[in-house]
Amino acid sequence: QRLLRLAELCRRLETEEEKVLPFYPSSLGELEQQKARRVLEETASEPLARVMKDYIGLERFWQRFNKAKLEEKGLERAQAALADRNQELRKLLQQYLAGSTISQKVPKDPHPL
Repeated sequence: QRLLRLAELCRRLETEEEKVLPFYPSSLGELEQQKARRVLEETASEPLARVMKDYIGLERFWQRFNKAKLEEKGLERAQAALADRNQELRKLLQQYLAGSTISQKVPKDPHPL
């Protein structure tokens, strides 16, 4: 019941694109997809494979979970890149400000020659 409640909450938070196109395109070729379908249709001989058949309904959950994790990692990398760029711009700004204060002092001081 808890899982169903959480699924309902998540459904409300989905974007319009996710509601309309809930299935993500596969990166497998046609031949690979056919082979995967055949493997899924076969009866499992190992106990773990039989248990996995019970959880095929969670495939959509794992797709979304993986998508969210990928987006999170992408945002972390983007944030790190922006932080690096920010630091670089701060250094350039400090150099510029240091140069502008020096150039203002130079005309006021008597020329050493």
